[in-house]
Amino acid sequence: MTVIDADAHVIENDRTWSYLPEEARRFAPAVLQQGSGAFGQTNRGNVSKEWVMFETHIQPWDRNINLEQTDPESRNLTSVAKRIAHMDELKIDAQVLYPTIFLSPCARDAAGEYALYHAYNEWLADIWKQAPKRLRWAAMVPLNSMHRMREELEFCKANGAVSIFLRPYECERMVFESFFHPLYEAAQDLGLAVTFHAGNGSYQNHKFLEPDNFAKFKLSMIAGFHGLLEYEVPKRFPDLNWGFIEASASWVPYALIDAEKRLKRKGRRLASDPLGDNNIFVTVEVTDDIPYVIARAGDDNLVVGTDYGHTDTSAEIEALRILREGGTVAAASVDKILGPNSERLYGLA
Repeated sequence: MTVIDADAHVIENDRTWSYLPEEARRFAPAVLQQGSGAFGQTNRGNVSKEWVMFETHIQPWDRNINLEQTDPESRNLTSVAKRIAHMDELKIDAQVLYPTIFLSPCARDAAGEYALYHAYNEWLADIWKQAPKRLRWAAMVPLNSMHRMREELEFCKANGAVSIFLRPYECERMVFESFFHPLYEAAQDLGLAVTFHAGNGSYQNHKFLEPDNFAKFKLSMIAGFHGLLEYEVPKRFPDLNWGFIEASASWVPYALIDAEKRLKRKGRRLASDPLGDNNIFVTVEVTDDIPYVIARAGDDNLVVGTDYGHTDTSAEIEALRILREGGTVAAASVDKILGPNSERLYGLA
């Protein structure tokens, strides 16, 4: 069985922005070092001093980087060989790579957004070429330049991308709104999954919820999942796979119950297999009550990731081993979650 890490990360660095053309270099983030004042803490309790700034939007940079369990060349993917060697140690056959810097909003200007996203996509394309069977990735799509969307996705698809990275709030909209239908149609045509990753692309919502990361990054995922079901978006795109990545899965039964009630009031019914019938996949975490989630939602559409490179509440670099050896989840379900379900989500089978 191929073991797949459905949620791994790359840490952007100077090499990422070297793909920007000369005329777009001004859009690269500025790295800021804090020199005085009250210093924050990283997720591991160390002093946090580094920030990045896009335009006038500032976000902490060293707070969520796993310095203890990953080396710089592996997490930054400046050495694909080192990353592969570490994956071998962890008994991971393939990883799907997600960005770090784009978990928060980074460009109001359409030209800036396109330049940053295309540079990132070119960088990931070159990484994939060095290990095409081991490292696949989620594409960035320039939502403020919809006329360039399909061309960008075609490039990504041809260069190893298996999904489209979206945050549950994008362009000051929620992802079940009709604004996104052209994107979903293009994804379906190209065979790319749409994967919502814990994050927040709304400047307004991001600022309002600062510094509550649970409300900002996690609850928005539940709202996106619920909205897809309540407004029956997957029915419009029956061949499209959807993923909810890095927000655990313990909330799934609650969201299904509430969506079922709201659909009933509209004279409609929730599918008997809500995840399977709608091609929706959700990442579990080893801290979830996975048997409970399986009892309500089944085990055919659950996947697992390590959050490789990060140290937030979803990060567990040994997640796949713990799931395999924990003994709390039936072996048959573990076998599905570790590989085949991710193969179906990402079209890797």
